[in-house]
Amino acid sequence: MSSRLNRIIFLLLPLTILGMAAGAQEPLTLRQAINQALKQSPDVLIAQAENLDAGLAASMARTALLPQLSFTEDISRGNDPVYAFGTRLRQRQFSQADFALNALNRPQPIGNFSTRFSSQWIAFDSFKTLKEIHRADLFKQSAASSAKAVDQQIVFRVVGAYQQVLYAQRAIDVAQHEQETAAVLSSSVDDHVKAGLSVESDRMSAQVNVAARKQELIAAQGELELAWASLREAMGMPELKESELKPIEPHTFPQGALEDEISTAVKTRPDLTALGQVQSAQASALSAAKSDFGPRVSAYGNWEEDRTSLSGSGGNNWVAGVQINVDILPFGKRAQLARERAAKQKVDAQMEATQQHLRLQVSQAHIHRATAELSLETARAAVSQSAESLRILKNRYRAGLATITDLLRAEDSERESQSNYWRAVYGNAMAYSELLYATGTLTPDAAEELQ
Repeated sequence: MSSRLNRIIFLLLPLTILGMAAGAQEPLTLRQAINQALKQSPDVLIAQAENLDAGLAASMARTALLPQLSFTEDISRGNDPVYAFGTRLRQRQFSQADFALNALNRPQPIGNFSTRFSSQWIAFDSFKTLKEIHRADLFKQSAASSAKAVDQQIVFRVVGAYQQVLYAQRAIDVAQHEQETAAVLSSSVDDHVKAGLSVESDRMSAQVNVAARKQELIAAQGELELAWASLREAMGMPELKESELKPIEPHTFPQGALEDEISTAVKTRPDLTALGQVQSAQASALSAAKSDFGPRVSAYGNWEEDRTSLSGSGGNNWVAGVQINVDILPFGKRAQLARERAAKQKVDAQMEATQQHLRLQVSQAHIHRATAELSLETARAAVSQSAESLRILKNRYRAGLATITDLLRAEDSERESQSNYWRAVYGNAMAYSELLYATGTLTPDAAEELQ
């Protein structure tokens, strides 16, 4: 019976293992979090809507080159002498009796059903329309560049939130370990007090230490909840459940020259590109405002049919012509030109300020990256040193050669070194992502190198 039971267990064990593996949830990677954010973040939807709006505006600007054609169906009735005379004439219903003075002065009410087609086409407007089309195209390009800048902002936020969760999880691990260590230390001190090797105040200090470690664990758990809330907001997934994340391991990231990084940022930053396109668009708008002072040549045509009833017959007529228009007193156009010139000055100043801020931003990111790497090296050395110091002091305390104060101080140092190490690990990765963002090269592929 036992042999048969063992055989059944042996056969079912692989199926059980496969079922557990299938049900196990894969860790959420940084790339997966970024991809989800780029799909579901409200900021992406806003950027897409703005991009679509700019494209439609560019298409609408081109309609100014096309002729305009309108249809009108007009139904009217009245006894105004001029209206009655002209209507009978257009209806081809005029007779000799209509020349009577009484009929001219006091005509009978007359109705008219008028069908009219009207067209107009601007043949030449001193190139104003072409410049406005060019301006709309530049705004469309600017919207596309701004969408890329939004994507990089989202990637940067997700990287920061993802690393915040990882650090909070590590902080809980450290806090739990320190709580266990404090409990073991408290038990050891209690044994020393019972053996007469320590005083009661040592026992109280150890108990206070245990309470402090519990408080730190509670605070760390709260920080983890806040970190997950930030990640949900960055990913645009408010219903995202807490899960395992793929950790970011310590890395040594490449470091380049500051001037090369600034040069890269000037070429690749999408927000700077977008502002440059807005600057060109405003220059085109200023040129269009100047062209508005020039002459405009337009062609027009009308065809009209007038009837006494909706389905009756009547007369029809047409007229076509070419019109040249020159504004003699362009007060409104002068005011518009002044506005466009002021807007151009504003954009130029914004471009200069943005370039200066870009240089500062890249310089700060460059310094942060270098500092973070040095901090990681220092924190790594401090971890091993503090662990060894705590081990030695534990042995000395057991031998009665160290006080509880010395031991607690060594434990605080070891705990702080652990916390500083993981803060440096994720700070180093965040500093590198900050540099990529500052230089405009923080793509999803580049962010994946952090993990």
